[in-house]
Amino acid sequence: MGQEAAPARPADVRDAALRLLAQREHSLLELRTKLTRRAWPEALVDDELASLAEQGLQSDQRYAESFIRSRVSRGYGPIRIRAELLERGIDRQLAERSLRASETDWLFVAADWYQRRFGDHSPLDFKEKTRRQQALARRGFDHALVRELLD
Repeated sequence: MGQEAAPARPADVRDAALRLLAQREHSLLELRTKLTRRAWPEALVDDELASLAEQGLQSDQRYAESFIRSRVSRGYGPIRIRAELLERGIDRQLAERSLRASETDWLFVAADWYQRRFGDHSPLDFKEKTRRQQALARRGFDHALVRELLD
């Protein structure tokens, strides 16, 4: 005869969440998704995550700040970072506030990535310039910044 699974305990959910948070910051949505995927009851997961947030052990604010630093260091722009934050369950206002609070020099970030990607070589023709503009746009830099960088 098969053994029945032990009932889910709040301490088990909490321990799993804390293990995930010990590895890196997680948004509330990410934690919820990872924990419910492990077949724990959603109500139990929600209760434990609310408790962790209340105690300051999980914070979407901290997550957003950490995420922004990580993406900026990899050469991504504000448009892409904002979109990725929203995908991860960060509220639009929090994403906007966090991006402003980062006080990032987006022109410097774009120029640094551009230099690493394309070196000192100017585009040879219009087609190449367009390709480079599109690469910067895909990384999340707006049209005005791209024009400022390439003109």
